[in-house]
Amino acid sequence: MILGVPKEIKDNEMRVGLLPSGAEECVRRGATVLVERGAGVGSGFPDEEYARSGAKIVASAAEIFVSAEMIVKVKEPQPQEIRMLRRGQILFTYLHLAASLELTDALLASGVTGIAYETIRLGSGELPLLTPMSEIAGRMAVQKGANYLEGSNGGRGVLLGGVPGVAPGHVVILGGGVVGSNAARIAAGLGAAVYLLDVNLSRLRYLADVMPANVTTLMSNPANVRRHIQHADLLIGAVLSPGAKAPTLVERDMLKSMQPGAVIVDVAVDQGGCVETVRPTTHSNPTFTVDGIVHYCVANMPGAVPRTSTYALTNATLPYILSIAGKGWRRAAQDDRATAEGVNLVDGVLANRPVAETFGMKMKDPLG
Repeated sequence: MILGVPKEIKDNEMRVGLLPSGAEECVRRGATVLVERGAGVGSGFPDEEYARSGAKIVASAAEIFVSAEMIVKVKEPQPQEIRMLRRGQILFTYLHLAASLELTDALLASGVTGIAYETIRLGSGELPLLTPMSEIAGRMAVQKGANYLEGSNGGRGVLLGGVPGVAPGHVVILGGGVVGSNAARIAAGLGAAVYLLDVNLSRLRYLADVMPANVTTLMSNPANVRRHIQHADLLIGAVLSPGAKAPTLVERDMLKSMQPGAVIVDVAVDQGGCVETVRPTTHSNPTFTVDGIVHYCVANMPGAVPRTSTYALTNATLPYILSIAGKGWRRAAQDDRATAEGVNLVDGVLANRPVAETFGMKMKDPLG
């Protein structure tokens, strides 16, 4: 199979879909790997490393999309990339279709077979290709929130850890999964008073056992959300409904109860967000303010630390890339239910139930 690795073109996205070592493994197993010139530079991998791995460096994305049977990316394709996709081609990347009807319609029209990192799911329920980026995004959420809490950045001037004689900042985290638990550890490490909310009581019991003493676990319900966001200096949205749009837990009128200059970091923004007022932003223009509350809603947060993120992501994706390249997507999905869960689009038809339910569209089993 011919694999193509284009340079990412989303705003300030410097990750790359395949490491030189991954390209070497693909070539060793008989694949041809095409890498767009400069694709890995932002993550610290020059073209020469790919060439030494056996990959072929090509001059443009157009050459990648024309020749490759499978496109390996990091982020969802941008409009100019969608125009280059073709029926029968495999697209392996983060898709987050439920957050965008426009993207879903465009990819359906292209006829591409879309396999989404974020919906590949093991029998245990683990999302192995989403987990590493969720770990990074959770940790970054506190880092970014602390930064925008500074008065010079529009925040209310609170140091999350406080100092002797001054109370620490309040951090409220909605969701106790991978993003939320990583955010809680970092916020607790800074010395903040952390309130971690989730709907799963078993998960809360586990988190109560393993978290530091300055993390309080709470059942997530509308009353608790309303009560605790009033005192939040930093509110982190960490809710996940795999493949589907995130539920709205904080409505617009609830922002009026928050303290002016408080900061919201909604990591769920790439699935529509769990705060009504969020909209995707970019690394070059990351924040906006609604009702005096600073919103940080960058949809590709891990892209700001591309070297760490690329290693973490490709460690997880490479086994699936090798399987799909070696067997073809259909056989790979037949042999591995987790891979089958990742198939979102086939020949102009939705193959993912949560996405279909989000938009009221028909779907069919990709292996049916």
